[in-house]
Amino acid sequence: MIRQYGDILDKFLLSEILISQPSSFNREETGILDRLTRRQVDKPVIYLGSGSCGRIAGSLKTGEAIREYLEFSGIEADITEVGCIGLCSMEPLMDVQLPGKTRISFCKVGPEKVTDILDAVFNRSILQEHLLGQYPQPGQEPWSNVVNVSDLRFFKNQVRISLGKMGIIDPENIDEYIASGGYRTFLKTIFTYRPEQVCDIIEESGLRGRGGGGFPAARKWKTALTTAADQKYLICNADESDPGAFIGRALLEGDPHHILEGIALAAYASGASKAFIIIRHEYSLAISRIRKAIEQAKEAGLLGQNIHGSGVNLSIVLKISPGAFVCGEETALISSLEGKRGMPRFKPPFPAVEGYLGKPTVVNNLETLALVPSILEKGPAWFRSIGTTQSPGTKIFALTGKTVNMGLVEVPMNTTFRDIVFFTAEGIRENKPFKAIQLGGPSGNCLDYNHLDLQIDFETLKEAHLGLGSGGLVVMDDSSCMLNLAKFYLEFLKKESCGKCIPCREGTKRMAEILENITRRPVNEKGHETLERFKGVMQLENLAEVIRDTSLCGLGKNAPNPVLSSLSQFREEYEEHIFDRKCRAGVCTHLRIYYIDIEKCTGCTACARKCPAAAIIGTPTHPHFIVEEKCTGCGICQETCKFVAIYIK
Repeated sequence: MIRQYGDILDKFLLSEILISQPSSFNREETGILDRLTRRQVDKPVIYLGSGSCGRIAGSLKTGEAIREYLEFSGIEADITEVGCIGLCSMEPLMDVQLPGKTRISFCKVGPEKVTDILDAVFNRSILQEHLLGQYPQPGQEPWSNVVNVSDLRFFKNQVRISLGKMGIIDPENIDEYIASGGYRTFLKTIFTYRPEQVCDIIEESGLRGRGGGGFPAARKWKTALTTAADQKYLICNADESDPGAFIGRALLEGDPHHILEGIALAAYASGASKAFIIIRHEYSLAISRIRKAIEQAKEAGLLGQNIHGSGVNLSIVLKISPGAFVCGEETALISSLEGKRGMPRFKPPFPAVEGYLGKPTVVNNLETLALVPSILEKGPAWFRSIGTTQSPGTKIFALTGKTVNMGLVEVPMNTTFRDIVFFTAEGIRENKPFKAIQLGGPSGNCLDYNHLDLQIDFETLKEAHLGLGSGGLVVMDDSSCMLNLAKFYLEFLKKESCGKCIPCREGTKRMAEILENITRRPVNEKGHETLERFKGVMQLENLAEVIRDTSLCGLGKNAPNPVLSSLSQFREEYEEHIFDRKCRAGVCTHLRIYYIDIEKCTGCTACARKCPAAAIIGTPTHPHFIVEEKCTGCGICQETCKFVAIYIK
């Protein structure tokens, strides 16, 4: 279907550029545009969520069940695979649009539920069990007594600029993207504005980098634009290496042409004629879709030489990254792109002056570029009307952890963490107590209950010594151990350090060792070993501050954040581990002490046979006992016992 309606879509693309008024389309052309944007459908259309989250939840099997149903029933319908709408915890999602009716959405649709749901819809009734909501559209009859998707709590407070078309359009169909208004802003910009004017518009909008630092995007672009060079480059950093971060992946899977349009606009504004998209090798679906989108854009004349006769040249190259965390730093990313080891270098010179191959290079986070088309379409004043004065616009968070709802949320910059956790995410599962938020991935910060009312913007978080980081938002309840969390991130950062500077290379290793000692029971520990352990604990905070102050790049400078922030907010939990050798959450394996309830134990010997440390003694048909000195706290005995006789004290 790619470019099936090329002439009509080219006319639509250029209608606001070549003449002062939009082109007058005849009835046939208008009908084609309506069908491409789903304002009209001639036959039923079934939309299936096919992002990575949907596929993990089983959407491919659901798709097979849909095809079998249509074949068996003899119903002629189109099946369209779409990206994730952001509500990952409700996948697989299946939407149905009948001619003349609004599009209706169902959640958690396994293959066994397809027949019941489709039977009901095709008979103009609703199966309430899996109903999510409907998408109202002018000229289409709404379903009665069905809530609009936009009114659901998960979506109600969102302002979906970058996520607007996610889960709505076919990500592999450029015709559909163009018919919905895509690429018109790009063409209008290159025909209407000079590059420096585009930079001025972005500067007026106040757009700041969404990669964590909040650096003004226009400042980078202007620096590259005004630096004399025969070649300039733009790099879109989609190499998400943070555990729990999936914003870039979802955007590339669900709306790849929107990302290409943002890249094209930024490249034009900064004077770059070649752009790179750096994406990690694990993102196979995102790679496939963005690669296809690039080819479609070339075929449509939206990439290449002399784009639509404008005199503007742009090529976009996809580069697959091995996924090193340190390459989130722009100079390390450039070194990797040049075929060298990914290691940061001192700045200045900054990449916008001397970057890839020594040429001016703009490096932007993918989420930053995703905001650009809407700013240039609707104007800087519109963008500034969202968020705060110093931090306008929206921020996307990858919401995971113990909340009822999980997925991608795009909220205005003045939103609070409480709004996200207790309204958008609908609170903690099973009504358990809220404990903490880990914000910004491995080098992010822990926030406790007292931080929930913080306003999300760069200035407020900076004053609180916090940062947005990659946009990861992990919510924890009282079953989480903060030391175990800090240890997990320190182990990750220790492995990901490039090793160039001593504070990061050796310091992260030493911090990880100290945390390991704190979370381990000192079995057969000698006096001097106990003294060394306590000495390490006492030096932990000072060590973390030295690493932060003396490391070369952002990885090292932010590596101590999980320790410093959790130590600041949950010091009593550290003290319990150190002095009482107790983990209140029961997470730290080596601090668990297991007991056998002799009233419940039947002496079946199952636990003794399974124990890898031979720490359980007793005779058959009589109560058994656990030898504390031998027990490693693995928990196999508790999992094995059928009589619930083993417990942690």
